[in-house]
Amino acid sequence: MLLMRHGQSEFNVIYGETRQDPGIEDPRLTETGRRQVAAAVETVAGLSLRRVVTSPYTRALETAEIVASALGLPITVEPLVRERRAFVCDIGTMRSALSDRWPALDFAHLDETWWPAHEESESDLTARCTAFQTRMAQTDDWPHVAVISHWGFIRGLTGEALANADTLQFDPT
Repeated sequence: MLLMRHGQSEFNVIYGETRQDPGIEDPRLTETGRRQVAAAVETVAGLSLRRVVTSPYTRALETAEIVASALGLPITVEPLVRERRAFVCDIGTMRSALSDRWPALDFAHLDETWWPAHEESESDLTARCTAFQTRMAQTDDWPHVAVISHWGFIRGLTGEALANADTLQFDPT
């Protein structure tokens, strides 16, 4: 499967400069982030991708929209690939508001408040990564799936730290 970190977010800009949490809940992509994702799509356009799986955070959903639109792919929202709750940006948007903003996507399987209330431990992150890896390994189409996720989740799954809009091939088996 193809793992992709979301494009640059409003949080990433400020945190990158100050190394302090700017207190932005569920930030959106910046214009730079949108350009990063568009450039990444060009590099993966030749892959035989069939669907996009994305985190429910706004920055990931916006990234998934760009990818899916450019490649003509359906999007599935999967909370297992969300970011590790560690900063204010990891406070999400309520399911009902996400459904209003993205009416074509299915959020019915999410709780209204779907993100953790407190910081997620490394062991909890590892368990979530393992659950997702196991689920994907059991699918026939995992080689054709693009997963839009976050720095912490991708690091927990693969041990690799990706920059915004970077991609990585990953075999869940």
